[in-house]
Amino acid sequence: MRVDAGPESELREGEPMCATLATRPVALFRVGGKVYCLDNRCTHMGGPLCEGTVDATVVECPWHGSQFDVRTGQVVGPPARTPVRSYPAGVENGRIWVDLP
Repeated sequence: MRVDAGPESELREGEPMCATLATRPVALFRVGGKVYCLDNRCTHMGGPLCEGTVDATVVECPWHGSQFDVRTGQVVGPPARTPVRSYPAGVENGRIWVDLP
């Protein structure tokens, strides 16, 4: 299912954004001009990734410091061991679109 996540202008480079798409909480990121979408729940203890800090392509969970690659959801720093689910995302006609299952 393709979901409209809002205007592209609201997502700033390097600043995560919280969204709920079709009842699913997600974190949106713009890195290097591209848009990425992850589940908004750290796989360690459920911390909100949309409230984390972004350094290059890595988001750090604000609760315990787990780090994930925003492009893939892969763990790049403990304590998390399981990747975060990622969703295809992009921009079309000034709108952010995310493909959800």
